[in-house]
Amino acid sequence: MGISETIWSDPVEYLAAVGPNDPVLFLSAAALQAQARRFLDGFPGLVTYAVKSNPHETIITNLAAAGVTGFDVASPEEIGMIRRLVPDAALHYNNPVRARHEIVFAVGRDVASYSVDSLSELDKLFALVPTHRANGERVEITARYKQPVAGATYDFGAKFGATEELSAEILRRIAARGYTPSLTFHPGTQCVDPMAWDSYIRAAGRIQAAAGVRIHRLNVGGGFPSHRVSAVVPSLDAIFHLITRVTAEVFGDDAPALVCEPGRGLVADSMALLARVKGLRDDNHVFLNDGVYGALMELPIMGAMDRVTVWSPEGVQRQGADRGRVVFGPTCDSVDRLPGELPLPSDIEEGDFVLMQGMGAYSVATNTRFNGFGALAVHMVMDLGA
Repeated sequence: MGISETIWSDPVEYLAAVGPNDPVLFLSAAALQAQARRFLDGFPGLVTYAVKSNPHETIITNLAAAGVTGFDVASPEEIGMIRRLVPDAALHYNNPVRARHEIVFAVGRDVASYSVDSLSELDKLFALVPTHRANGERVEITARYKQPVAGATYDFGAKFGATEELSAEILRRIAARGYTPSLTFHPGTQCVDPMAWDSYIRAAGRIQAAAGVRIHRLNVGGGFPSHRVSAVVPSLDAIFHLITRVTAEVFGDDAPALVCEPGRGLVADSMALLARVKGLRDDNHVFLNDGVYGALMELPIMGAMDRVTVWSPEGVQRQGADRGRVVFGPTCDSVDRLPGELPLPSDIEEGDFVLMQGMGAYSVATNTRFNGFGALAVHMVMDLGA
């Protein structure tokens, strides 16, 4: 999925000039770099970008240009890409289960940090990962733990994370083998309530005490929210403040260094999706040229977004009163439906364009070509027209 060299003023200029029949994602480098600087200036520690949320190379190079030096990688493919695009980056391999050949690949690319949530996977790392990197620094291994915390859209602990007791045992073994011992967690995705981090940080204090091992760093994960619903504007500053305050309360003057790994919260608002209305079924159901097998895959999981405007092919915004509509994607699969009803102007017509903001996360990465649809282009714009 390439990107054109033309930089458009905004998505509306593009749609009026080109009238695309396939969906288009628009990227604002200015918006992306501004969000990166919000994290770099506001978070009290190292910011590592979760590559899985959007691995487009233009995203990676713009984040590096903004000053991001760390990347959370989950596969050899992501490791290889970051080493090629940002050779000196710090790589944190935080997918807790890896095949042996994947570990060998990571060692060969000088990965700095690995996470683990089981003794069996820890033994794999001990067998294959040296205690020191090529530059002489100790390799970090982080014990990933989980908590039954509400406030996230879905629970990452359902797949990954050790209990506090097991995490303490993992920490003891990491330290005994000569690696740098640390802790990591992920509070879930789209955590609009800062308290999602509170109990996790307090649990880190208990795990450190039970292990009798001082942790070098605490990775507070991702979960940082994007702006999905007009009425709910997330406050990153409130989250940063809570993380700083609770870490000080728990650890005092001997607090570990902090790390975060934002994906959605870093890139979502740097892109907008343009989809075209391919059919209005009896002025009721709306059929788009993109759906849940394309850039909209996440919506059935995350819930609908309402940051949507509708434009005529000439670039005039539809102004009719909003009306809830059932929206389907282009495939022949009946599962290809957006959740609930999307508020769309009553004067929407076939051939119009639907512009959705906040689409930079889990759109490029999850797009398929099911049924032959999904020819998703990416174009640069100065402004997203939010």
